[in-house]
Amino acid sequence: MTIYEQVMMQELQVWQRRMMRKPGIFNRLSKSVQDKVNSWIPEKVHRAITVTIKQMIRGVLFGAKFTTRDKKTPVSLEESDKVVEEKIKIYRNTAAAEGAITGAGGILLGLADFPLLIAIKIKLLFEIAATYGYSVNDYKERVYILHIFQLAFSSAKHRKNVFMTMKNWDEKSKSLPEDIHQFEWRPFQQEYRDYIDLAKFAQLIPVIGAPVGAVVNYRLIRKLGFTAKMAYHMRWAEEQHLV
Repeated sequence: MTIYEQVMMQELQVWQRRMMRKPGIFNRLSKSVQDKVNSWIPEKVHRAITVTIKQMIRGVLFGAKFTTRDKKTPVSLEESDKVVEEKIKIYRNTAAAEGAITGAGGILLGLADFPLLIAIKIKLLFEIAATYGYSVNDYKERVYILHIFQLAFSSAKHRKNVFMTMKNWDEKSKSLPEDIHQFEWRPFQQEYRDYIDLAKFAQLIPVIGAPVGAVVNYRLIRKLGFTAKMAYHMRWAEEQHLV
Protein backbone atom coordinates (compact mmCIF):
# COMPACT_ATOMS: atom_id res chain seq x y z
CA MET A 1 0.00 0.00 0.00
CA THR A 2 1.03 3.60 -0.54
CA ILE A 3 1.51 5.89 2.46
CA TYR A 4 -1.80 7.56 1.59
CA GLU A 5 -3.60 4.22 1.61
CA GLN A 6 -2.04 3.27 4.94
CA VAL A 7 -3.30 6.51 6.50
CA MET A 8 -6.70 5.92 4.92
CA MET A 9 -6.89 2.42 6.43
CA GLN A 10 -6.22 3.83 9.90
CA GLU A 11 -8.97 6.43 9.41
CA LEU A 12 -11.30 3.70 8.12
CA GLN A 13 -10.74 1.53 11.19
CA VAL A 14 -11.58 4.45 13.50
CA TRP A 15 -14.76 5.11 11.52
CA GLN A 16 -15.79 1.46 11.56
CA ARG A 17 -15.45 1.31 15.34
CA ARG A 18 -17.60 4.42 15.58
CA MET A 19 -20.30 2.79 13.45
CA MET A 20 -20.36 -0.20 15.81
CA ARG A 21 -20.48 1.91 18.97
CA LYS A 22 -23.44 1.36 21.29
CA PRO A 23 -25.94 4.22 21.67
CA GLY A 24 -25.01 6.72 24.39
CA ILE A 25 -27.38 7.91 27.11
CA PHE A 26 -28.39 11.06 25.20
CA ASN A 27 -28.92 9.08 21.99
CA ARG A 28 -31.10 6.51 23.76
CA LEU A 29 -33.12 9.24 25.48
CA SER A 30 -33.73 11.24 22.29
CA LYS A 31 -34.64 8.07 20.40
CA SER A 32 -37.08 7.12 23.14
CA VAL A 33 -38.76 10.53 22.91
CA GLN A 34 -38.96 10.30 19.12
CA ASP A 35 -40.44 6.80 19.27
CA LYS A 36 -43.05 8.06 21.74
CA VAL A 37 -43.98 10.95 19.45
CA ASN A 38 -44.20 8.56 16.48
CA SER A 39 -46.55 6.32 18.47
CA TRP A 40 -49.00 9.24 18.71
CA ILE A 41 -49.12 9.59 14.92
CA PRO A 42 -51.94 7.53 13.33
CA GLU A 43 -50.83 4.52 11.30
CA LYS A 44 -52.47 5.85 8.14
CA VAL A 45 -50.35 9.00 8.42
CA HIS A 46 -47.20 6.89 8.76
CA ARG A 47 -48.20 4.93 5.66
CA ALA A 48 -48.92 8.10 3.72
CA ILE A 49 -45.53 9.62 4.66
CA THR A 50 -43.75 6.38 3.75
CA VAL A 51 -45.40 6.28 0.31
CA THR A 52 -44.64 9.97 -0.28
CA ILE A 53 -40.95 9.67 0.60
CA LYS A 54 -40.67 6.38 -1.29
CA GLN A 55 -41.99 8.00 -4.47
CA MET A 56 -39.85 11.07 -3.91
CA ILE A 57 -36.66 9.05 -3.48
CA ARG A 58 -37.47 6.76 -6.41
CA GLY A 59 -38.06 9.80 -8.60
CA VAL A 60 -34.74 11.35 -7.59
CA LEU A 61 -32.94 8.03 -8.09
CA PHE A 62 -34.42 7.69 -11.56
CA GLY A 63 -33.62 11.27 -12.54
CA ALA A 64 -30.12 11.32 -11.10
CA LYS A 65 -29.26 8.16 -13.02
CA PHE A 66 -29.61 10.07 -16.28
CA THR A 67 -27.72 13.17 -15.13
CA THR A 68 -24.71 11.33 -13.71
CA ARG A 69 -21.86 10.11 -15.87
CA ASP A 70 -21.49 6.35 -15.94
CA LYS A 71 -18.83 4.25 -14.27
CA LYS A 72 -15.35 5.70 -14.80
CA THR A 73 -12.09 3.97 -15.47
CA PRO A 74 -10.64 3.26 -12.01
CA VAL A 75 -7.81 5.56 -10.91
CA SER A 76 -5.82 5.63 -7.69
CA LEU A 77 -7.74 5.99 -4.45
CA GLU A 78 -5.93 9.24 -3.67
CA GLU A 79 -6.94 10.77 -7.01
CA SER A 80 -10.54 9.65 -6.54
CA ASP A 81 -10.62 11.16 -3.05
CA LYS A 82 -9.45 14.53 -4.37
CA VAL A 83 -12.27 14.59 -6.91
CA VAL A 84 -14.80 13.52 -4.27
CA GLU A 85 -13.69 16.27 -1.87
CA GLU A 86 -14.27 18.85 -4.59
CA LYS A 87 -17.73 17.48 -5.30
CA ILE A 88 -18.61 17.53 -1.59
CA LYS A 89 -17.50 21.17 -1.38
CA ILE A 90 -19.69 22.14 -4.36
CA TYR A 91 -22.78 20.34 -3.09
CA ARG A 92 -22.19 21.57 0.46
CA ASN A 93 -22.21 25.18 -0.71
CA THR A 94 -25.24 24.56 -2.94
CA ALA A 95 -27.17 23.05 -0.02
CA ALA A 96 -26.19 25.94 2.27
CA ALA A 97 -27.45 28.48 -0.28
CA GLU A 98 -30.68 26.51 -0.75
CA GLY A 99 -31.18 26.34 3.03
CA ALA A 100 -30.67 30.09 3.40
CA ILE A 101 -33.17 30.90 0.64
CA THR A 102 -35.89 28.54 1.85
CA GLY A 103 -35.23 29.50 5.49
CA ALA A 104 -35.71 33.17 4.68
CA GLY A 105 -39.07 32.44 3.08
CA GLY A 106 -40.84 31.28 6.22
CA ILE A 107 -42.91 28.14 6.68
CA LEU A 108 -44.02 27.64 3.05
CA LEU A 109 -40.54 27.84 1.53
CA GLY A 110 -39.16 26.05 4.57
CA LEU A 111 -41.33 23.05 3.73
CA ALA A 112 -39.95 23.10 0.18
CA ASP A 113 -36.49 22.56 1.63
CA PHE A 114 -37.26 18.90 2.43
CA PRO A 115 -37.56 17.53 -1.15
CA LEU A 116 -34.91 19.92 -2.48
CA LEU A 117 -32.34 18.81 0.09
CA ILE A 118 -33.10 15.12 -0.56
CA ALA A 119 -32.46 15.69 -4.27
CA ILE A 120 -29.13 17.39 -3.54
CA LYS A 121 -28.07 14.55 -1.23
CA ILE A 122 -28.96 11.75 -3.64
CA LYS A 123 -27.30 13.51 -6.58
CA LEU A 124 -24.11 13.93 -4.52
CA LEU A 125 -24.12 10.22 -3.69
CA PHE A 126 -24.52 9.34 -7.37
CA GLU A 127 -21.55 11.56 -8.25
CA ILE A 128 -19.41 9.99 -5.52
CA ALA A 129 -20.31 6.45 -6.60
CA ALA A 130 -19.36 7.21 -10.20
CA THR A 131 -16.07 8.81 -9.11
CA TYR A 132 -15.08 5.64 -7.26
CA GLY A 133 -15.86 3.58 -10.35
CA TYR A 134 -19.31 2.17 -9.56
CA SER A 135 -22.07 2.28 -12.18
CA VAL A 136 -25.20 4.05 -10.98
CA ASN A 137 -27.10 2.20 -13.70
CA ASP A 138 -26.69 -0.93 -11.58
CA TYR A 139 -29.77 -1.33 -9.37
CA LYS A 140 -27.70 -2.83 -6.55
CA GLU A 141 -25.40 0.19 -6.51
CA ARG A 142 -28.43 2.43 -6.09
CA VAL A 143 -29.52 0.29 -3.12
CA TYR A 144 -26.03 0.73 -1.67
CA ILE A 145 -26.49 4.49 -2.04
CA LEU A 146 -29.71 4.26 -0.01
CA HIS A 147 -27.77 2.40 2.68
CA ILE A 148 -25.17 5.19 2.79
CA PHE A 149 -28.02 7.68 3.18
CA GLN A 150 -29.34 5.71 6.16
CA LEU A 151 -25.90 5.34 7.66
CA ALA A 152 -25.50 9.12 7.76
CA PHE A 153 -28.98 9.97 9.03
CA SER A 154 -30.10 7.34 11.54
CA SER A 155 -30.07 6.63 15.25
CA ALA A 156 -27.03 4.76 16.62
CA LYS A 157 -28.97 1.49 16.92
CA HIS A 158 -30.31 1.54 13.36
CA ARG A 159 -26.97 2.78 12.05
CA LYS A 160 -25.21 -0.28 13.45
CA ASN A 161 -27.66 -2.61 11.70
CA VAL A 162 -27.23 -0.77 8.39
CA PHE A 163 -23.45 -0.85 8.74
CA MET A 164 -23.47 -4.63 9.28
CA THR A 165 -25.58 -5.01 6.13
CA MET A 166 -23.07 -2.98 4.12
CA LYS A 167 -20.05 -5.04 5.12
CA ASN A 168 -19.01 -7.51 2.38
CA TRP A 169 -21.53 -5.79 0.12
CA ASP A 170 -20.40 -7.40 -3.13
CA GLU A 171 -21.27 -10.81 -1.71
CA LYS A 172 -24.45 -9.79 0.10
CA SER A 173 -25.80 -7.86 -2.88
CA LYS A 174 -26.11 -11.11 -4.84
CA SER A 175 -29.14 -12.04 -2.75
CA LEU A 176 -30.91 -8.68 -3.09
CA PRO A 177 -34.42 -8.70 -4.57
CA GLU A 178 -34.58 -7.10 -8.00
CA ASP A 179 -37.59 -4.97 -7.09
CA ILE A 180 -36.83 -1.71 -5.26
CA HIS A 181 -40.41 -1.84 -3.85
CA GLN A 182 -39.07 -4.50 -1.46
CA PHE A 183 -36.61 -2.04 0.07
CA GLU A 184 -37.39 -1.25 3.75
CA TRP A 185 -38.93 2.17 3.16
CA ARG A 186 -40.73 2.56 6.51
CA PRO A 187 -37.59 2.57 8.75
CA PHE A 188 -35.79 4.59 6.05
CA GLN A 189 -38.22 7.51 6.18
CA GLN A 190 -38.83 7.35 9.93
CA GLU A 191 -35.15 7.33 10.87
CA TYR A 192 -34.47 10.17 8.44
CA ARG A 193 -37.32 12.31 9.76
CA ASP A 194 -36.35 11.66 13.37
CA TYR A 195 -32.76 12.62 12.64
CA ILE A 196 -33.42 15.95 10.93
CA ASP A 197 -36.68 17.11 12.57
CA LEU A 198 -35.06 18.95 15.49
CA ALA A 199 -32.22 20.32 13.37
CA LYS A 200 -34.58 21.69 10.72
CA PHE A 201 -37.37 22.95 12.99
CA ALA A 202 -35.65 26.29 13.70
CA GLN A 203 -35.42 26.89 9.95
CA LEU A 204 -39.17 27.58 9.95
CA ILE A 205 -38.82 30.41 12.48
CA PRO A 206 -38.83 33.92 10.96
CA VAL A 207 -35.59 35.97 11.05
CA ILE A 208 -33.32 33.12 12.17
CA GLY A 209 -34.58 30.69 9.50
CA ALA A 210 -32.07 31.74 6.83
CA PRO A 211 -28.82 31.38 8.84
CA VAL A 212 -30.08 28.19 10.51
CA GLY A 213 -31.03 26.67 7.16
CA ALA A 214 -27.63 27.49 5.69
CA VAL A 215 -25.65 26.07 8.63
CA VAL A 216 -27.76 22.93 9.05
CA ASN A 217 -27.72 22.05 5.35
CA TYR A 218 -23.96 22.69 5.19
CA ARG A 219 -23.34 20.27 8.06
CA LEU A 220 -25.75 17.62 6.77
CA ILE A 221 -24.03 17.51 3.38
CA ARG A 222 -20.61 17.50 5.00
CA LYS A 223 -21.59 14.50 7.11
CA LEU A 224 -23.16 12.68 4.17
CA GLY A 225 -20.08 13.26 2.02
CA PHE A 226 -17.71 11.93 4.68
CA THR A 227 -19.94 8.90 5.32
CA ALA A 228 -20.04 8.08 1.60
CA LYS A 229 -16.28 8.45 1.35
CA MET A 230 -15.74 6.02 4.24
CA ALA A 231 -18.31 3.57 2.84
CA TYR A 232 -16.50 3.39 -0.49
CA HIS A 233 -13.14 3.16 1.27
CA MET A 234 -14.53 0.11 3.07
CA ARG A 235 -15.48 -1.48 -0.25
CA TRP A 236 -12.06 -0.68 -1.69
CA ALA A 237 -10.39 -2.32 1.32
CA GLU A 238 -12.61 -5.40 0.95
CA GLU A 239 -11.82 -5.67 -2.74
CA GLN A 240 -8.11 -5.44 -1.91
CA HIS A 241 -8.62 -8.16 0.78
CA LEU A 242 -7.33 -5.80 3.47
CA VAL A 243 -10.17 -6.45 5.93
